[in-house]
Amino acid sequence: MVSPFTLPPTGFGPGSQPDPEGELQYMSMPSGMRTYSAHVPEVEDPAIAAPVLALLQRMAEACAKARLGETVEFDLSGLTPASRALMADTLGTGEVAMKIRGIPALSVQESVFAGVWSVAGMGHDRVEVGPVPLAALSRAHVPHRPALLTAAPKPGALANGPAILTELLDRSARWQPGDQAHVINLTLLPHTEADLAWLAEALGEGASTILSRGYGNVRVTATALARVWRVQFFNSMDTLILDTFEVTDMPMVAAAAVEDFDDSEARILDVLKVIA
Repeated sequence: MVSPFTLPPTGFGPGSQPDPEGELQYMSMPSGMRTYSAHVPEVEDPAIAAPVLALLQRMAEACAKARLGETVEFDLSGLTPASRALMADTLGTGEVAMKIRGIPALSVQESVFAGVWSVAGMGHDRVEVGPVPLAALSRAHVPHRPALLTAAPKPGALANGPAILTELLDRSARWQPGDQAHVINLTLLPHTEADLAWLAEALGEGASTILSRGYGNVRVTATALARVWRVQFFNSMDTLILDTFEVTDMPMVAAAAVEDFDDSEARILDVLKVIA
């Protein structure tokens, strides 16, 4: 017979016991929602603000071209340190960050205005308005670690790895601009740890690594095989909940959508009205 003292205790916690005053005590429920609110920087010197306001106006206008898939660049290197600081304060920090290897290496930070990107590196200080920064695409699959493809040494514990590679090679070769992304869901597909290690060797690693911090984190890594990306979704506890390969020019989770530019244009204009 199992002793009752070995069983998990029950009937404990807020609201589980009689209240001396005769009222039940309930646990507090979540309240409030995090929403966007425009950050309006303080501007004391009109001479500092003038070039920043002019650039922001042009960025708002560039959203119309970005809706059509075009990327517009704005060089910030001519701004004075004070004006550059004001620009950085106005743009803020958005959800998506990128690391792009190469010469020079580039760091990218999306602003609070979706599709408006700050791009920095040796000799580079600019803002790009577009779905993704141009270098994130042009350098994406330049090998940082080369793809060995079918020449990768095969361990004995492989299961679906070779079949996955064959599918990725075929889709990569046949992909055309405008095609929908082809997704292989590793979370639902039987595979072994050896499969994942072998695929990492076979596909190599490209130059673009992207982190999107929205609902949880999404890590997007370019492979050294054209148009093939590893896309991994983590929950708020940093647990991997979805692991995929995508064959596309850029995974949707990393790029600004057409609708984002309507919103960004309106928000930039709202900030301009307050500052001006």
